[in-house]
Amino acid sequence: MKTFSVWAPYAEAVSLLLHPGGDSSRERIIDLERDPDRADVFTTAEVRPCPGDRYGFLLEKSSEDSAGGVDKHGPFPDPRSQSQPDGVHGLSAVVDHEYPWGDQAWTGRSLPGQVLYELHVGTFSPEGTFDGVIEKLDHLVDLGVTAIELMPVQPFGGNRNWGYDGVSLHAVHAGYGGPEGLKRLVDAAHRRGIAVVLDCVYNHFGPEGNYVGAFGPYTSGGSTGWGEVVNLNGEDSDEVRLYVLDAIEQWLRDYHIDGVRLDAVQALNDPGAVPILEEISEVARRVEAETGISRFMIAESDQNDPRLVTSKEAGGYGLDAQWIDDIHHALHALVTGEQHTYYTDFGDTATLANALEEVFVHTRWHSTFRRKRHGRHLHTDVIPANRFVTYTTTHDQVGNRCQGDRPSQNLSPVQQVLKAATIYLSPYTPMLFQGEEFGATTPFQFFVSHGDQELLRLTAEGRLREFASAGWDPEDVPNPAEEETFLRSRLDWDFDATQQSILEAYRTLLRLRRSCGLADPWLEHMQVSHDEQWVAMDRGDYIFVGNYSAHKTRVPFGGTLVYSFTSPTVSDTHTDLGPWEFALITTKPTTT
Repeated sequence: MKTFSVWAPYAEAVSLLLHPGGDSSRERIIDLERDPDRADVFTTAEVRPCPGDRYGFLLEKSSEDSAGGVDKHGPFPDPRSQSQPDGVHGLSAVVDHEYPWGDQAWTGRSLPGQVLYELHVGTFSPEGTFDGVIEKLDHLVDLGVTAIELMPVQPFGGNRNWGYDGVSLHAVHAGYGGPEGLKRLVDAAHRRGIAVVLDCVYNHFGPEGNYVGAFGPYTSGGSTGWGEVVNLNGEDSDEVRLYVLDAIEQWLRDYHIDGVRLDAVQALNDPGAVPILEEISEVARRVEAETGISRFMIAESDQNDPRLVTSKEAGGYGLDAQWIDDIHHALHALVTGEQHTYYTDFGDTATLANALEEVFVHTRWHSTFRRKRHGRHLHTDVIPANRFVTYTTTHDQVGNRCQGDRPSQNLSPVQQVLKAATIYLSPYTPMLFQGEEFGATTPFQFFVSHGDQELLRLTAEGRLREFASAGWDPEDVPNPAEEETFLRSRLDWDFDATQQSILEAYRTLLRLRRSCGLADPWLEHMQVSHDEQWVAMDRGDYIFVGNYSAHKTRVPFGGTLVYSFTSPTVSDTHTDLGPWEFALITTKPTTT
């Protein structure tokens, strides 16, 4: 930031409230002038921003109700604030970007071949900070993780939140360690060979501390279900689009972030000729070309739309990857037997085999849950499997359950490792959710700490309505505002013997994925077969066979056993699997 300036088309006049060096006793109020080239931008040449300065903007708007004809509002944080040390309602702070980076040897990681690990900074470690994550990086390296994906770290109301209620989309939550803490984490991760992905929300703003609407048309009316729709294509939307694109570029350049996960892109109201997702892809490619370090963009979408990861030349958006719920749903429903809400379209081996082979289960087929046709056909001979991120669970699939219970709290160790093997021995890009690698027994529940009591009440009531409509007992729903809900969700890093065995299985599976060449992304190189109990993935020299039932079964694939969590019987012609067992076998000749 070279000058103090702000886009404020809703204001008649704007003043800067400045605390030089953060000293409130030296407070100054400076009237800003309209930029001669942009009448809706207010700026000043009287003072220059210095690291550590605290500041906000006072807005004046005409009003017939005011005795003087003008209403004064604020001070408000800068919409482009990079730091909110006193929270979302406080003054903004000027950030010093002269950080002593130690990652000069980092050459980046392209997405193919990576293993992602999704984590929530506040619950991942006892400290609940970026520095707490740094303390666990060696655990992740030993596990086989190559990239961590941080749930959103933008500022939110209070100190407890998933992060999807973020405001000040260029800033970093102070409670986690602020901008410098995030840089320390990225620097430490890179020096250990781990990339960092940032989960970002651009489809709505959080409900507390959201002052951007006082400055200009950042939203356009209507609701995403989580908040008001961001104005990406309405009147005066150019500045809002730039607000998002500049945030992406800031993370990639100033924070050395390797990738961005774009939350719920189906909620972006963007019907223009050049979608913002395409522009986001262009930002990543430009920074990649200028720095020589790979950057990747990952979309979350529930639309089963291959255009997200189709090249721009072929009519797509040019993103690098997208989350794939269908494989998760098929695997979860099959192993747990759950078929409520969106699991109604899943639950047998044929559906799992279809998902593993075709990525999308619904490719313009009728969805019972949605009560309409859904999805679009994917050409698996053109788009490689590593553009699709798969998982046994995520923050959504755990935290949006009534009690935030993990699969590891409901399944046996054998079932847990079967699910993991299905994902990690497939050709897709795998992602773990924090704690699953050791069968965590702590839940991951939905928690907030808004300062507005009415907002807390509405949030709790909304969760109750949501779970009641899904058939869950409202008495079982934890109050998201209670601190105990958050504390229950913190990982317990004290492992028992069973958890140690699960952890060793995860390490082995991820090692085998690398050493056996099972990250080959072309689905045409894999043959999937099944019967009512088992599914097999033939990867050439290696074959995965899994029994997704509580009964013994014989699978017509044999060879030499490479790995199993249990003790299946493998012959030259077949494999006998007990309940929920799997085996990775090879048909390669053994040498003596």
